[in-house]
Amino acid sequence: MGALKDKFGYRTALVTGASSGLGLAFARMLRDEGVEVWGASRQPEAVAKAENWHPVPLDLTSPDSLLKAIAQVRREAGTPDLLINNAGSGVFAGFAHFPPEEIQRQIQLLLTGPMEITRAFWPEMLARKRGAVVNVSSLAAEFPLPAMSLYTAAKAGLSGFSRGLMLESAGSGVQVVDLQPGDFKTNFNHAVQKSAGGEAWEERAWARFEELLEHSPLPAQAAQDLRRALLRGQSGTVTTGDFFQAKLGPLAQRIFGHGLTRRVLRKYFRL
Repeated sequence: MGALKDKFGYRTALVTGASSGLGLAFARMLRDEGVEVWGASRQPEAVAKAENWHPVPLDLTSPDSLLKAIAQVRREAGTPDLLINNAGSGVFAGFAHFPPEEIQRQIQLLLTGPMEITRAFWPEMLARKRGAVVNVSSLAAEFPLPAMSLYTAAKAGLSGFSRGLMLESAGSGVQVVDLQPGDFKTNFNHAVQKSAGGEAWEERAWARFEELLEHSPLPAQAAQDLRRALLRGQSGTVTTGDFFQAKLGPLAQRIFGHGLTRRVLRKYFRL
């Protein structure tokens, strides 16, 4: 039995986007802690069978799928002790030629969907004075990504949502974590829908994304950072990633402000 189960009595968890990347690392960490995991994704069965957790079919962009997934978890686990809203993907395109149909889809996938899942279980967490909600935002909430303005906006909204919940739940016994990852060695870039307009700055930015991914840490680091945050038992924002992105960058922004940060980002992404 692990510390999360011993110290907080966490026995059940719902992790969205659990079939790959950070979500898979989070689910494995919780399983190894002795927590019973419900892993949600579009096609969860094969990974769930291999990893020994419960599969939950979920497409956050489908209202019917969302309702069915919530109903399944309620039926099988009640209100989970831990909710990790992790599922998501991005669209790479300058906003001048951003696909119009993707605007609402990105907001639903990255912001509205996690809100709806949280709303389904939040009242019971507050009533029993125990539980944790982890919203996996992004360092993009603080450091905008070129050609991913919708992703940036949605993740900033998710961080704002988390901070609002922190205020509402102060003293309740429910922990809220705004987890902001930087780049990790996952298949995120491969899953990104590219609709670039062929402009030179877009090509330079994408090449920089690929370079950063190649030298980024493994997802297990994010899982251990999340574990430490949960063990602290306190609500707050947690950054995770390499030292420059997760530590030095946020410190520099607090000291020098947004104007200088934007200039640095233009150089960082070779715009």
